[in-house]
Amino acid sequence: MTATLPTLTATDDPEAPSRKRRRSRVHRASPLTYLVLAFVVLASIGPLYYMVVMASRPNSDITSNPPPLTPGSELGDNVTRVFENPDVVFAQSLLNSLMVATVATISVVTLSALAGFAFAKLRFRGKNFFLLCVIGTMMVPVQLGLVPLYMLMGWIGLAGSLWSAVLPFLVTGFGVFFMRQYVMQAIPDELIEAARVDGASTTRIFFQVIFPALRPAVAVLGLLTFMERWNDFMWPYLTLAPENPTVQVALSRLSGGYYTDQALVMAGTLLATVPLVLVFVLFGRRIVGGIMEGGVKG
Repeated sequence: MTATLPTLTATDDPEAPSRKRRRSRVHRASPLTYLVLAFVVLASIGPLYYMVVMASRPNSDITSNPPPLTPGSELGDNVTRVFENPDVVFAQSLLNSLMVATVATISVVTLSALAGFAFAKLRFRGKNFFLLCVIGTMMVPVQLGLVPLYMLMGWIGLAGSLWSAVLPFLVTGFGVFFMRQYVMQAIPDELIEAARVDGASTTRIFFQVIFPALRPAVAVLGLLTFMERWNDFMWPYLTLAPENPTVQVALSRLSGGYYTDQALVMAGTLLATVPLVLVFVLFGRRIVGGIMEGGVKG
């Protein structure tokens, strides 16, 4: 005779309820978690909200005690005064910043993806040496290169033009290293070998196989580059002509002088922040997805 072992069902397992409770505790947020998240959200959007409040108020309300906490009715008037300010060509500065940031973003993403693919998957002499040189550029402070860059722009005849604000930042060491790491982790060698067996050239492999798989990394690098170039102040302040500034230089002129019109400054700051918010709203989901794909393996 053969003995049959009794089967243990979920209802017969004395540990099943406790394990179920432990799993529910793992996935259920505690009140403290909600409290911390609420504090982080308020700390993040609080300055933006207060900027909107100040941009919609007159100067008399801004200096009042206690300060106002609700938006006023003069946002349109303050925005109009920003664009009509004779000392600041604000509309032109917005267009200049948009052009500088867009051209730099497209260039950095494209060239960094090409160089990252080469460093990650191609074989050539001196690859490690060139990669060390690229990483070495990340260790040099930007301020040390301002004077040589300014002299170089004057030597090639671009000093004062808008191209002088774009040319030094068409590619970055961080972008190359970031793309190289992403290609190494996300693109298997077997995929490239299969494309070569099918007769694809290196250029075709990059544009039809590699680049489509880099879309999450492209979104992250594109956002970081756009924000960096949009918020850059020092280099455009040094190299651009006074009548052709970027938006950050124009904002500094709004706050200059013996008397600072705070409502005017806040309205200009609000206008300069709107493009960044729009970029994040449009591409935020892909950006977060790219960060998660880079942080989770498997």
